[in-house]
Amino acid sequence: MKEVILVIADIVNQLHDVIIELSQLLGLNLTDKELHFWVIGLVGLFLFAPTQYVFKKLAKLSITSISFIYTFTILVVIVFAIEIQQKIMDSGNMEFDDAVLGLWGFIVMFFVCYFFVLMTRGVKRFILKQKRGRPSKKNGSSRMSKHKTM
Repeated sequence: MKEVILVIADIVNQLHDVIIELSQLLGLNLTDKELHFWVIGLVGLFLFAPTQYVFKKLAKLSITSISFIYTFTILVVIVFAIEIQQKIMDSGNMEFDDAVLGLWGFIVMFFVCYFFVLMTRGVKRFILKQKRGRPSKKNGSSRMSKHKTM
């Protein structure tokens, strides 16, 4: 895990230096804060467009899928924050496998719970369908016979 973070940090540092040099060549002389403003703003916009497209499609299918993606994203941030905190505080081993297994825990538990939700819905629909098929208690007639007499 430590190695992965170090590689990512090195890539970000090199990219940072290239952007700073480029801004100086263009005469922009951006401060670090201004650089963050522009780079994160632009990256966010480029991420927003495909995200908006995908989420609009998913919303037509199921809001649960959007909730799952949002929750998973938040958990990724939390899991990596915990692993980094363990390294800083020396309170455990910072391992990529810990993060992956933690996220797998969420995925497995989510699908187990979602399976029970789907089963419950199925049973409710089955019971409602059975109730609708029975004769009405009023005057011993069914819905079909009421429609015939009208």
